[in-house]
Amino acid sequence: MELPFAESYRIKMVENIKKSTREEREQWIKDAHYNLFLLKSDYVFIDLLTDSGTGAMSDKQWSAIMLGDESYAGARSYYNMKNAIKDILGFDYFLPTHQGRAAENVLYSTIIKEGDVLPGNSHFDTTKGHIEFRRATALDCTIDEASDTQLEIPFKGNVDVKKLEKALQDNPKEKIPCVVLTVTNNTAGGQPVSMQNIREVSALCKKYGVLLQMDSARFAENAYFIKTREAEFKNKSIKEIVKEMFSYADIMTMSSKKDAIVNMGGFVAFKSEELWKNCQKFCIMNEGFITYGGMSGRDMNALAVGLDEGTEFDYLETRIKQVEYLGSKLDEYGIPYQRPAGGHAIFVDAKKILTHVPKEEFIAQTLGIELYLEAGIRGVEIGAMLADRDPITRENRFPKLELLRLAIPRRTYTNNHMDVIATALKNVYDRRESITRGYVIIREEPIMRHFTVEMDKAK
Repeated sequence: MELPFAESYRIKMVENIKKSTREEREQWIKDAHYNLFLLKSDYVFIDLLTDSGTGAMSDKQWSAIMLGDESYAGARSYYNMKNAIKDILGFDYFLPTHQGRAAENVLYSTIIKEGDVLPGNSHFDTTKGHIEFRRATALDCTIDEASDTQLEIPFKGNVDVKKLEKALQDNPKEKIPCVVLTVTNNTAGGQPVSMQNIREVSALCKKYGVLLQMDSARFAENAYFIKTREAEFKNKSIKEIVKEMFSYADIMTMSSKKDAIVNMGGFVAFKSEELWKNCQKFCIMNEGFITYGGMSGRDMNALAVGLDEGTEFDYLETRIKQVEYLGSKLDEYGIPYQRPAGGHAIFVDAKKILTHVPKEEFIAQTLGIELYLEAGIRGVEIGAMLADRDPITRENRFPKLELLRLAIPRRTYTNNHMDVIATALKNVYDRRESITRGYVIIREEPIMRHFTVEMDKAK
């Protein structure tokens, strides 16, 4: 008999979490103005808001923390991180930052000017926010198939190369500071980008003289999918695949809170020494000196170890099979989600579930609130709320997809928790016909509103 699959780790420490009553949750979400971000974590039983910084570090990472060098300049920890980035990712130059959006800020403060266009595959919220804040345009060139949640194709995060070439033809290269390739494609459902697509995008960038930036928060998960779904790479190691992926990039930005499995940290890395030097002033102004950039020495040490651990097959297989397990439970209950299951999350198709809620009342946000009320489970909306308003017309943008993202923290929950999540979703799904109204905005910020928006029930 074949042995069942088991996690590639054992648990050494636990943290208690508490259940609550529906009556308590109704009051708590009301007090939070129906914004899941504004809930206290003590009011959440299973927290799937994000996989960013919420994973469990290993014994080796905790050991590395104790050896952190906290020198202001030239710390050993900086060089440990530098060596890991060079050995695993292949970049000679980097600037540490406190997290991924800070890396974007350092880079985009240097290369973006008003009126620029940055084509890419479904820019995530902070990326789009940084671009639009600078009065530039984030142009989505994702393949059309990504908007069909029930379509099963292996690389749903790919760039449509015809759309990309048209964007490169329609705009002078002086207007395109870089193409942004997100691996995996978070907004499209944690969907991977194939190596073939990476090569094609790189070739177009070279043809038109444009830099290629990889938004790389979940690059290791992307490499896992390349290994398991792209025949050319089935006998390659994850580290070999990662090296080739980044051989095609000029720049990478990294939220290390994902695939480097740390609680805080990030960086922007470069092939060009000149661009690295040009970005240094913004690192010093906004983050810190160039050899710590907003990170402590102990966190740089943990990050260096995490890059190594996060690019090992056994760890990645454990992580991604847990996401697949949750997807398989939803399949049993007939609950629609972005297929196939992504690398870091299940993206539930709210449009197909809450068919009576008007789009103006934020369908995915409504589903997220219903799931919280049902079982104290917190997800995050990837839909009209996140899409924000058009920066010119100020009208709400309504994307093709209304998704509730259930992001699974790394090495944190067991499959028993996945069973609870699936059952709670089934309970909401079973009463979906009774959910006919959503929520309206009563206060919002002009950009990246979803983090702090205040809402009320639609009447």
